[in-house]
Amino acid sequence: MRTQGVLVAASIFVAGLVSVQPTMAQSGSAPPSARALASAIGKIVTVAGEVTVERASAAVVQANAPSSNRSVAEGDLVYRGDVVSTGPDSKVSLVFADGTAFNVSSNARMELNEFVYNPDSKSNSSMFNLVKGAFTFVAGKIAKTGSMKLDTPVATMGIRGTTPHVVVLEDGTVKFTTLVEEKR
Repeated sequence: MRTQGVLVAASIFVAGLVSVQPTMAQSGSAPPSARALASAIGKIVTVAGEVTVERASAAVVQANAPSSNRSVAEGDLVYRGDVVSTGPDSKVSLVFADGTAFNVSSNARMELNEFVYNPDSKSNSSMFNLVKGAFTFVAGKIAKTGSMKLDTPVATMGIRGTTPHVVVLEDGTVKFTTLVEEKR
């Protein structure tokens, strides 16, 4: 039921973001250009507890913690190069321009390394680094029209369209399961 709510929000977000322009960001170790940072690749759908978004420009945005930084809120945009982290007893849901939707649990860290999406292209790509924590997601259109990859401490996974649950433990061990949806 929760996943369906995130997917509905994803559909609404994707319609709004994609109608403006294709979202592109380049991969590589160089800092992202101003143009890449100017193009949002996704948005925060829900946030609970302490959630930070560290920008590639070294600015930090933090929620529910006393600081002079702007709070992360539902509807805030995320960009290529951002690092999303959750604190204890915290969680965040994100949706990306292609419809990919992530639920990120407490004590997690996810790097948004690469995201190139054009709804008219077959050369789309994304690369997210799951550093630690638990992640459940529904793959969007990039998985079917390009290359969706998830990097973990032990392997890089190619995703072709599914609903996985990935847990990256403190020791670097990775557990991967595929959620089975009942046919209706």
